[in-house]
Amino acid sequence: MAEVTIAGNSVDIDFDAWERLWTRRARVTVPLAAITRATCVDVPLRAARGSRRGLAVSGFAKIGVWGLVRGPRLLVSARRGRPGLHLTLDRAISGDEFDGIVLSHPDATRLAERIRAAAGART
Repeated sequence: MAEVTIAGNSVDIDFDAWERLWTRRARVTVPLAAITRATCVDVPLRAARGSRRGLAVSGFAKIGVWGLVRGPRLLVSARRGRPGLHLTLDRAISGDEFDGIVLSHPDATRLAERIRAAAGART
């Protein structure tokens, strides 16, 4: 499971070894200014749709990049039975290729609240 840390003016996401294989990255750092919305989703597997590069085990897990051809491009590490943190990003500010990030996390509600508080009232 990815570790999420709010440090200074950014959110750092460190992927475990299994996630690194499918996301093709060990860490993602997102500036707080690039986060336009931070929410908790009950079923994060539903957020990832469309063409993908990564792992999809129907109804159990999605790890990788979704929305390669159309739709929002999402970096995803979601598993069944765990709530998810959904970050909507402004690509121009983040400087990365993603419109959003979806992560399963047991404390997704608290993380979303902390990120909204750190980013200010605009999220």
